[in-house]
Amino acid sequence: MDSGALTVLTKSQRIVFGLVVLILVDMISVSLSKLTKQIYNEETLEKPFFCTYVKASMFTCYLLGFLCWHPWRDAFCARPNNYDFLDSEPEEDHADEAVSGKLSTPIFVPVKLAERDSLDKSSGTESDDSSLRYVRFSKVAEVRHLSEVEAADALLARLSYQASMRAGEIAKRATLKLPVEQVAKIALIFCLLWFAANYTYQVSLLKTQAGLVNLLSSTSSFFTLLLASIYPSSTADKFTISKLAAVILSILGVLLLSLSDIKQEANIPTGAVLGLVSAVFYAAYLVFLKRTVPNGNRIDIPMFFGFVGLFNLLLMWPLFVFLHITKIETFEWPNREQLTLLLLNGLLGTVVSEALWLWGCFLTSSLMATVATSMAIPIAFVADAILKHLDYSPLFYLGTIFMILGFLLVTAYTHFEKWDPVASALRCAYAKACRRTMSLRSGASGVACEQRESLMTSNTDSD
Repeated sequence: MDSGALTVLTKSQRIVFGLVVLILVDMISVSLSKLTKQIYNEETLEKPFFCTYVKASMFTCYLLGFLCWHPWRDAFCARPNNYDFLDSEPEEDHADEAVSGKLSTPIFVPVKLAERDSLDKSSGTESDDSSLRYVRFSKVAEVRHLSEVEAADALLARLSYQASMRAGEIAKRATLKLPVEQVAKIALIFCLLWFAANYTYQVSLLKTQAGLVNLLSSTSSFFTLLLASIYPSSTADKFTISKLAAVILSILGVLLLSLSDIKQEANIPTGAVLGLVSAVFYAAYLVFLKRTVPNGNRIDIPMFFGFVGLFNLLLMWPLFVFLHITKIETFEWPNREQLTLLLLNGLLGTVVSEALWLWGCFLTSSLMATVATSMAIPIAFVADAILKHLDYSPLFYLGTIFMILGFLLVTAYTHFEKWDPVASALRCAYAKACRRTMSLRSGASGVACEQRESLMTSNTDSD
């Protein structure tokens, strides 16, 4: 999952590839939900904090890449590269200083002079004639090594043109990547936000109906649109009326799909509030991460999630004690079947899906990624209708059409960043309304003038 390998793709190709990745994440989510029902057989594990902690901690398996993936090891052990601008014709006074600055400290090595005596005898240097002059050589040699950076550049200069171009491209991608320490700092900042979003979502599923939770989770696209317009990371995050209309259309589709599962309640359920909070956390996590790292080529996504899992593993375990003492969630180890399902769900639904989803977000846009998460709902319903031959109400098909249309519109607006047909239509309608109003006013004023003229004429005739 190296985004640097996709730098040669055009914008259209990146959006299409990101679209495929996001749809793949939805299909994994739907397949996993079906497998979950088969394994659990309607049995639930009502431990939201324990489930979230285990799934988040499983991200640490990505850190095994430091053992088996040599670019990570090289990035961890590599020294920072410092590039200096060299004049084409440096001054002679500073030439020696520039060269000496690239070399290591001198090391004096003894010189082997085994043949020196024989050479002196053969040349007659042992003569007693004091008029002869001798050339005395030092018995040690000064040795200096070229630095690793300069040695790499020197090696690059000796390569052929094609080989140097390939090596230069690899070196350029390596310099664009954030260092391991910076990736760890970013993961430390966003691990708490990611954990809060997932934990509140898990609690909302226990406190209220699944249909209402799905509806409130779909509002994450609306919050993403607002936050991305306030804190944009690229021109694709610009707020437009057309994007707002597409998001509303998608949320309306989720509402139509969830009407059969939503039941009227006298009071606002706690799970509904937590579901809304989870949507806000997800939007904030995605928007601020993209603002921190606007270009996905600069961050290694598996490494990022590996550190997210490590920090969650180290920082969140004290909350087990607090939740157990306060009786909010008593600690209890799950049985074998529950643990098997939890690990399988964490591996596919969290470790793999979250990395693919974030990758698809960097390939497309934050709004497109959040709208794509809601597409798992119609995909699940369509799969049931095809495989199980289930019949649904017309509202279901209408909601599915609304969601697909909203998702396609968001995709189009992501590609054509300056295209805002809804705003253009509103401006045209407003201009037509203004012209019509002016024409009506001018017509009314014309009638009034004619009436005044007729009155004046009648008054004159009477006089």
